[in-house]
Amino acid sequence: MSSAAALPQHIHSTGDLPKVAWAKGSYVYDVDGKQYIDGSGGPAVYCIGHSNPEVNGAIKEQLDRIAHGYRYNFSSDALEELTEIIRRRCGGTLNNMVYVTGGSEAVESCLKLALQYHAANGEMSRRRFIARERSWHGNTLGALSVSGFLERKRAFEGSLLDVSRLSPANSYRPVAGATAKTVGEACAKELEDEILRVGPEKICAFVFEPVVGAAGGCVPAPEGYAKRVRDICDKYGVLLISDEVMCGAGRTGTWRALEQDGVEPDIMSVAKGLAAGYLPLGAAIYTDRVADVIHGKHGAPMTGHTFTGHTACCAAGVAVQKIVERERLVERVHAMEGKLRSMLVEATKGIEAVGDIRGRGFFQAIELVADRTTKKPFGAERKLFMKIRQRAFDNGLICYPVGGNVDGVNGDVVILAPPYNVTDDELVEIVDKTAASIRQVLKAEGLA
Repeated sequence: MSSAAALPQHIHSTGDLPKVAWAKGSYVYDVDGKQYIDGSGGPAVYCIGHSNPEVNGAIKEQLDRIAHGYRYNFSSDALEELTEIIRRRCGGTLNNMVYVTGGSEAVESCLKLALQYHAANGEMSRRRFIARERSWHGNTLGALSVSGFLERKRAFEGSLLDVSRLSPANSYRPVAGATAKTVGEACAKELEDEILRVGPEKICAFVFEPVVGAAGGCVPAPEGYAKRVRDICDKYGVLLISDEVMCGAGRTGTWRALEQDGVEPDIMSVAKGLAAGYLPLGAAIYTDRVADVIHGKHGAPMTGHTFTGHTACCAAGVAVQKIVERERLVERVHAMEGKLRSMLVEATKGIEAVGDIRGRGFFQAIELVADRTTKKPFGAERKLFMKIRQRAFDNGLICYPVGGNVDGVNGDVVILAPPYNVTDDELVEIVDKTAASIRQVLKAEGLA
């Protein structure tokens, strides 16, 4: 029997999971009373913890007035206030937005805005997107098309957009011929080469995550990469889309993840941390330059849904963002990045399988390797990441292990994305339980 076949059924599906009962702060409880510390904010969502009375109160107050004023009939106080908050947090010229109910919709809207921009400019030949391997942009067909996540795409091949695909920009695993110091320039050159190969007049946009989340495991853009990409896109009239669904809204220590790279994109997505999971909310945000063209020709974006700008969801976003700003939580994440990284290094000391610890802010990952020198990953058949997920769960820790980060099949990474307001003691518990769970699985597998 293979290692994968020997795994409990509940590791393979959601059919036999514990039933959640309630949560408070950094802790979640199931119906049997078991306590879990939420070390990853679920999938990097719950950035201020659970059951915050201020957010819950704001949602209830909104529901008492009206749950949802259809966006194409009415504006609302919640929508307008959230818009001003986002404009202020983004800075620059990212002043325009389309509200949606999640990350996949946000990315889908970004793609449509880019296409509409070129259509409004009379450049209908610009239909092709360029993206990267080991990236994840969402589950709708358009967002899935630009994703480089083999396992999640395989069932839908044949119905996806034809997208140009570039190498991952990863300092730990640089492209052939590059080093950790030169990988940014090498990967930027790949972008320019692909634009020229296809023809600049055919390229709509380049989409990338400033810090790659689930598909790569908290991989930050190499130094200088984002600025070079920005220059190349400008040179050829290609729009730059920054996907910040996972790494944005303060997760990496600045409200815009790409802010740390000194770059403003033309269009960006944000979702998870925007309303912190209290209600579904996301947004596609675009610059005044893009808005002037689209609004001037078509009057408004040609993307939106029934629940665009959902009033109660926007109220949740306002409440969350007020707390984040008032308590200076983004600044706290930035200030504590070094501490979290040091804690992870110290807690995993002596684990030979730890190849890399990386990330920004409260978005950190541990990559496991079979050989530190060659960086060879463990075989995919071991499903180490799934076993670590389950062992951590048994130990009362929610973390976010993912596989296939190396080549789409092989690779094991454990992501931590704690709440921005996690206490020092809770951070210690998260790190200690993560390291213990990794050690226990490696020992059980005969790898330690």
